[in-house]
Amino acid sequence: LSGAEFGISGDFDDSGFTGTFEKQWTIDNGQLTMGENSFELNRTRKNVVKEKSFAFAVRIIRLSQYLTEQQKEFVLSKQVFRSRTAIGALVREAEQAESKADFIHKLAIALKEANQTEYWLELLYRTDYINLKSFQSILADLKEI
Repeated sequence: LSGAEFGISGDFDDSGFTGTFEKQWTIDNGQLTMGENSFELNRTRKNVVKEKSFAFAVRIIRLSQYLTEQQKEFVLSKQVFRSRTAIGALVREAEQAESKADFIHKLAIALKEANQTEYWLELLYRTDYINLKSFQSILADLKEI
């Protein structure tokens, strides 16, 4: 969304917008309408991917704590921690994407991180650091994201 396509010119800072609107605009029930285009302003919609990716990050942090404190495993736990927590951060970053292409790019990177996380989880399972039930449960959560 660029201001130019709507005939908007001026500056926007913390104190507000200074400039001109060449097209009529209205705000009604959380909808911003400019010309023939309408945009929802309501940001209270539930973001399931954001919520699930955050909950999964918490779960991975707890898994990393378990691996380092109980299993005394330090290398793999750091790898799964890094790749997993990046997913949630990228989902959050995508919310503020500068364009549709930027949004898609950030989510594509998050998908790559999810794939990498699956690799590290499978390695933890195959080396007996986590059991089958835990592996399947964590993997199911990852697949949901």
